[in-house]
Amino acid sequence: MGADVGTIRIEGGTLADLYARHAGEALRLAYLLTGDRSLAEDLVQDAFVRVAGRLLHLRDPGGFHAYLRKTIVNLARSHFRHRAVERRFLERQAGPSPVEPEDIPDRERLRRALMDLPIGQRTAIVLRYFEDLSEAQTADLMGRHAAAVKSLVSRAMVTLRTTVGEDA
Repeated sequence: MGADVGTIRIEGGTLADLYARHAGEALRLAYLLTGDRSLAEDLVQDAFVRVAGRLLHLRDPGGFHAYLRKTIVNLARSHFRHRAVERRFLERQAGPSPVEPEDIPDRERLRRALMDLPIGQRTAIVLRYFEDLSEAQTADLMGRHAAAVKSLVSRAMVTLRTTVGEDA
């Protein structure tokens, strides 16, 4: 049963013939998508393996090149999507980045000053500057008008600047 992959016959030649004809263009495409020759070679090999399993079922054997190209694009996209997921997972596992020792007193002073603010002012500051929300988004979350949020932030900033200094 162990037939040589090169002997699989389809219209237009054997799989080996198709590889010889299309591998160069496929490798160039994969390299342009990834910028990494080794990864490009892996993607091309994976693409040919996937396409080989479907060669007999191609409606248009002349469409092999288009099918191969689409497979390479999908494999590259999948590779980068998996890599992004892995990177986000590793970042979450690593926890917060270490704080520079000379930064600790300033951060602690700011944290204490923030905790001393009335809850409404503290909430407005945290949503606006730490969560980077707009006034409208902050107002919506707090159930207040945008003008009220603007006032809360303004009063909190005056207090923080007085307590912590002008850098706040």
